[in-house]
Amino acid sequence: MEQVVDKTVEALLAGRTVLYPTDTIWGVGCDATQATAVEAVYALKRRDPHKSMLVLAAPEWLEGMDCGEAAKLLLRSERPTTVVLPVSALPFGALIAANLPADDGTVGVRIPLGSEFCLSVLRKLERPIVSTSANFSGQPSPATHADIDPELVRAVGYAVPDAAGACGAGRTSRILRLNPDGSITTLRP
Repeated sequence: MEQVVDKTVEALLAGRTVLYPTDTIWGVGCDATQATAVEAVYALKRRDPHKSMLVLAAPEWLEGMDCGEAAKLLLRSERPTTVVLPVSALPFGALIAANLPADDGTVGVRIPLGSEFCLSVLRKLERPIVSTSANFSGQPSPATHADIDPELVRAVGYAVPDAAGACGAGRTSRILRLNPDGSITTLRP
């Protein structure tokens, strides 16, 4: 697995898009700090650039985060959970490419606790990575590598081999939004 982690990090640093297994389903992503790479993911997926994408982060990057319940959900949830919160609340928020957050200045964040592969990539890269389902916009999310459209596999800059790491749950994460008043709204159960 170490060689695949190294190749993945090399591709991300070079600004390439990657196809990789996450803690939920197969994903497409890039280095979340590179605006041109973020543009490439939108183009690859044929996705409206006003639709936000989430980032994966290592748990230690969020330990000092001052977001109360949202921080607890991210750091301690046994279920894959994405929390939408202001980029300004993130300790690494200043690194996020300007074209990644939603128009309201928020971004979804998930800690891929169920994926040793993703955690290894994040720690070696030392910055967040974009994570969006490995499909063309409007198509079903791929639970397995075999579910991914071969055209998409050919179009990414680097595809992690299917044997490199299994996906976690085989379904998308729940998505919660941290509201300005501190309450939480469920966007996807």
